[in-house]
Amino acid sequence: MLESLSLASIDALFEDIPAAARLNRPLNLPPPLSEMDLAQHLRRLAERNIDVNQMPSFLGGGYYDRYIPAAVGALASRGEFVTSYTPYQAELSQGTLAAIFEFQSMIQSLTGTYAAQASMYDGASAVGEASLLALAHARGRRRIVALRGVHPDSREVMATYLQARGAELVVVDSISDLPAAMDADVAGVVTQYPNMLGSLTDAAGAVQMAHDVGALAIVAVDPVAMAVLKPPGEMGADVVVGEGQPLGNHLSYGGPTFGFFAVQEPLVRKLPGRLVGAARDANGARGFVLTLQAREQHIRREKATSNICSNHSLNALAATIYMALLGPQGLKEVALASAQMAHYLERQLAAIGVRRPDAAAPFLYEFAVEVAGDITALNRHLWERGLLGGMNLGLWEDQWQGLWQLAVTERRSKADCDRLVEEVAKWMSR
Repeated sequence: MLESLSLASIDALFEDIPAAARLNRPLNLPPPLSEMDLAQHLRRLAERNIDVNQMPSFLGGGYYDRYIPAAVGALASRGEFVTSYTPYQAELSQGTLAAIFEFQSMIQSLTGTYAAQASMYDGASAVGEASLLALAHARGRRRIVALRGVHPDSREVMATYLQARGAELVVVDSISDLPAAMDADVAGVVTQYPNMLGSLTDAAGAVQMAHDVGALAIVAVDPVAMAVLKPPGEMGADVVVGEGQPLGNHLSYGGPTFGFFAVQEPLVRKLPGRLVGAARDANGARGFVLTLQAREQHIRREKATSNICSNHSLNALAATIYMALLGPQGLKEVALASAQMAHYLERQLAAIGVRRPDAAAPFLYEFAVEVAGDITALNRHLWERGLLGGMNLGLWEDQWQGLWQLAVTERRSKADCDRLVEEVAKWMSR
């Protein structure tokens, strides 16, 4: 290969890289192995891993340890789905388009909105794109107001997106602080339901306050929670977004997952990404097409609503299969089973003196409690005893110091919760 390139050595391949940026030390690698020996070596390394799937997990914050039926992986991994790409040619992509159409229909139903698009990268980017939609809709307004209960990751993405547009993100602590932040320069109000602490705050009130100043109301949701809670779309929310991982997608070290994005009818033509629709051909046969494609690749740049250039169709397909397998009643049962066990755990923790700071606020299957002491040390104590503890919210927000967020899914048993409480009590009395 070097000869065909008229080069004397491998070093000559890297002459364009400044010498200061090159690795000028030996890598100190062991001698090469045969394929068989290398496979055995990797197997020995893998055996040192801990199978966290066998550890009861109480982690949440948008990503949840939910049970995924075997049929989800079996169907989503079929070759025609794994190898499919962006469906530019409708006549060659009817299967992919049909799957996306079903996904959109299910998300639209869950969120109580008019239409949903073909999915986003993740929940945080969906919130970020929603803030840009609000700016585009309310021309001239340069401020987005978000409640602190919106996931910190989503707020950081929003801040990044808005800074690039010369706009400002204002964060307020609670619903009661919203009125003071509202004026004619606010393009959108973003809230999360349930919020980062797991509490069910007054999302309808936030929607109304946004509309009172002519701003868009954006609500981020957990899709499983929508099976038992009133959808924000029915509260009047203009945009409903969220993280789709709880719908049939594995945790996988935090990704890849997908985000969902749904709007009311007046905003359909401002959707980022693409929208699949159903149509009839000349013979009356039903088919599927890309109805709206609002990104720069398809229309003039000044008319583009977003530069998002793809969507996580395979992840969205897994969610579609999951929702189809469970149906509305099955999804409701998942949410209720999680909620019942979460409330049991909350009562047991309260009995040993570990209580919620907002005890009067209702919650579903996720909640935050106050912990006296080093939460990281508590989580380490639990890890060493085969339990994945909750999230240390103080790592994100100074105002959340001492708060430990716990999530309970349908995979957690009463015995799992009792073990957690027992170990927390031991740690507290150390």
